[in-house]
Amino acid sequence: MISLDYEYLRTFLKDRSGLDLSSDKQYLVESRLIPVARRLGLSGISDLVQKIKTGSEDTIVAVVEAMTTNETFFFRDKIPFDHLRDTMLPALLRARANRRTLRIWSAASSTGQEPYSIAMCLKEYGTALSGWRIEIVATDLSQGVLEKSKAGIFSQFEVQRGLPIQLLVKYFRQIGDMWQLNPDIRAMVQHKQLNLLHDINHLGIFDVVFCRNVMIYFDQATKATMFKRLAKVMESDGFLALGAAETVVGLTNAFRPYPDRRGLYCPNPVHAAPSIVPSAMPFLQGGVASPRR
Repeated sequence: MISLDYEYLRTFLKDRSGLDLSSDKQYLVESRLIPVARRLGLSGISDLVQKIKTGSEDTIVAVVEAMTTNETFFFRDKIPFDHLRDTMLPALLRARANRRTLRIWSAASSTGQEPYSIAMCLKEYGTALSGWRIEIVATDLSQGVLEKSKAGIFSQFEVQRGLPIQLLVKYFRQIGDMWQLNPDIRAMVQHKQLNLLHDINHLGIFDVVFCRNVMIYFDQATKATMFKRLAKVMESDGFLALGAAETVVGLTNAFRPYPDRRGLYCPNPVHAAPSIVPSAMPFLQGGVASPRR
C-alpha cells in the first residue's frame, strides 16, 4: 500500500526536480531518504516529510540531492564521445572557421566525469583547435557534486571506470591514493548550479549540448517541454547528445535524429536560436586552454 508520505514525496520531487517516480518506487525512496533522515537527526520518513513541509531549505536540498544524484563515469557509453570526435567537431570546425568559437554544455554534469571527458576530447584534437575560443559549461542541480567536480580529484575506482590509461597518465597527477586532473583541463570547464526545470536562457547559446541520462527521469510532457527549451539555446546547426535509452522520436519536432549516429540529434532550424558570437571564453592555444583571468 502506498503511504501518504510517499505520495507527498512523489509530488514534491516532481515539482522540484522533474523526477517522475512510479507507484512501485517507494522502496527506492526509503532506501535513499532514511539515511538522510538519520543524518538530520530525524526518526524516519514521516519526520522528514514534516520537516520539508515547514520549508526547511537544508532538508529540501538534502532530499532532492539524495534522489537526483546519479551514477557517472569517464567516457560513459563511449559512443557520444566518438560522435564528438568524428562527427560534431569536424562539422563545427568547418562551420565556425570564421569566428573560431565553440560552446559546449554538459547539462547534468554530476561530479565532472562527463565535462572533463569532453575537455580531454578537445585537448586530444590537438592543433586543429589552436587559437579557438572554447567554453565548456557544466551544470547540475546539486551544489555538492559541483564542488567535487571543481576540485577535479577522483579515487582510483573512479579513474579506472572508462578512463583510458594513456589519458590518466597524460592529464592527471597522483596525490596519495587519489588522482587530480591537471589545471589546464580543469580551467576548460565552468561550473554553474542549475535546475533544468527553471530558466536556462541566461546560459547563452551552445553549439553542442550533452543532456544524457536525464530525460529518462521525466514524464512525457516534461520531456517535450525540455526539448523545446533546449532547442532555443542551441545554434541551428548544433548537436544534442542524449543517453542510450533516450530519444526525441514521438516527443517533439524541435529536434531530428542525425543520420546514422545513434543518440545524436540536430535542432530543427525553426526552433533553434539565431546565431550569435559568444564572448569571454578561454583560448585554446596549441591545444591548451589558457587559464581565465
